[in-house]
Amino acid sequence: MSEYTFENAEFKKAYRHTTAHILAHAVKRLFPHAKLAIGPAIEDGFYYDFDVPEPFSPEDLERIEAEMKNIIKEKLPLERFELPREKALELMKDEPYKIELINDLPDDAVISFYRQGDFTDLCAGPHLDNTGRVKANAFKLTSCTGAYWRGDSNNKMLQRIYGTCFMSKAELDAHLARIEEAKRRDHRKLGRELDLFAVFEEGPGFPFFFPNGMVIRNELENYWRDLHRKRGYQEIKTPIILNEDLWHRSGHWDKYKENMYFTEIDGDTYAVKPMNCPGGMLAYKRRMWSYKDLPLRVAELGLVHRHELSGALHGLMRVRAFTQDDAHIFMTEDQMASEIAGVIEKIDSIYATFGFSYYLELSTCPENFIGTPEMKERSERVLKDVLESMGRDYVLNEGDGAFYGPKIDFHLTDAIGRTWQCGTIQLDFQMPERFELEYTGPDGLKHRPVMLHTAAFGSLERFIGILTEHFAGAFPLWLAPVQVIVLPITDRSTEYAVSVAKRLDDAGFRVETDTRNEKIGFKIREAQVRKIPYMLVVGDKEAEQGTVAVRKRSVGDVGAMDLETFIAQIAEEKNTRAY
Repeated sequence: MSEYTFENAEFKKAYRHTTAHILAHAVKRLFPHAKLAIGPAIEDGFYYDFDVPEPFSPEDLERIEAEMKNIIKEKLPLERFELPREKALELMKDEPYKIELINDLPDDAVISFYRQGDFTDLCAGPHLDNTGRVKANAFKLTSCTGAYWRGDSNNKMLQRIYGTCFMSKAELDAHLARIEEAKRRDHRKLGRELDLFAVFEEGPGFPFFFPNGMVIRNELENYWRDLHRKRGYQEIKTPIILNEDLWHRSGHWDKYKENMYFTEIDGDTYAVKPMNCPGGMLAYKRRMWSYKDLPLRVAELGLVHRHELSGALHGLMRVRAFTQDDAHIFMTEDQMASEIAGVIEKIDSIYATFGFSYYLELSTCPENFIGTPEMKERSERVLKDVLESMGRDYVLNEGDGAFYGPKIDFHLTDAIGRTWQCGTIQLDFQMPERFELEYTGPDGLKHRPVMLHTAAFGSLERFIGILTEHFAGAFPLWLAPVQVIVLPITDRSTEYAVSVAKRLDDAGFRVETDTRNEKIGFKIREAQVRKIPYMLVVGDKEAEQGTVAVRKRSVGDVGAMDLETFIAQIAEEKNTRAY
């Protein structure tokens, strides 16, 4: 791996961070009264937030790009320097957002700046050594949106300019093509066009599902239930609202309170659950278990609520109310390795159903881990040993586990190469300890179980959003809201079309009949727009012969076919969940 390519994550971050500074420099040259906020490198590029009297126009972005190219040509050195707090405040006296950031720094913080020509920015770095290192033909400002300062809707709305940059024009062009494809696949756009789901201003972050969307949702839930039943899981349902004491016991009150919603019942404080786990603990405690009952695999499709900042909300991808496909496994320590391996295989089979590849990330315990050093070492070692014994490659993510233990995360890759973190396996010694969970061992004594927190979809809503974009709305047959549409060529064919539709309905398919007085070409085009997997065109000949002319969404006309043969073929496609 070269030190100065995007294969080096640190170099890529410095490259994109430097480009963000070039953006800010260009804006200050063209709009001297603009106030600077923050400008980090992000996954696909960079952004910078500005406080300006009027939103930036597309023409403004073109001017800013041109000025950025001038700054790159000037090859200005980036010089780092540090100042004591008073001098730092004096230097930034005309930049109120920088003043706020400086004042928020701890007393012993190093306050550093980067200077390039006549532009200076408060920044921890690192950066490239000069602006000329950025390729002038390999960056692009992609959009400008509103963004609240620090993501808080109580603060002022700023203008956020997004950009992307690479080390060659070919890489940039390929990325911009992916962006255009992502726009075409945007689940919010497709959700409206296909009448699947929406989020209204009366409930920001609280999605509505319509009949077409409910078909997809119900099919996913049925698949999830069937798979977990076959793997020995029992399904439960726990309440949405539980009292304050429970959340103190679980640790969420101390670690997660800012993200929770609260209500008062009979003078006592209750919380709307942000996670299903504490309710699962109470379900376990309802009776005494024997070692012969373990492992106990319990699953729940549980509705949870979390307070997300309004600026972070995004269609189904970031919401305030969502359904987690939680599964909890209570087990002995001797069963840990086999149960973890079983969950990995389960999640692997689920992603294979949709054609997703993925990579694994092992996150070790964070600094605020609530267990002992011995528990930390042991729980991390178990996860590593399982992954290595299964021959699974993984990325190590130090310190990013849950406050109660380490975890394995599944990052799936969609049809256009984007990654999404969905599945997770979290090993937990702490919750059983906090809730005093027990089982009777073969020695007749009480023992503490270990537990796994697992999910495959992660959030059902978000997974539907991901699937919508992955398939560009053209869902596989088993998920499609309408699986087959029958299109009579003339009114004379309507009676036969209705009988074909009834036969399909009797066979268990979701079917419609388009009997409108429209030309057949129009009907076919409209069915294509609706992304219906199969269109059956029927006329006098088909009625006479008892056949159907089959058009398949992905390939077009596939010819005439006996109706029963067609039903047998699509039944196989549906039952195998082919994609």
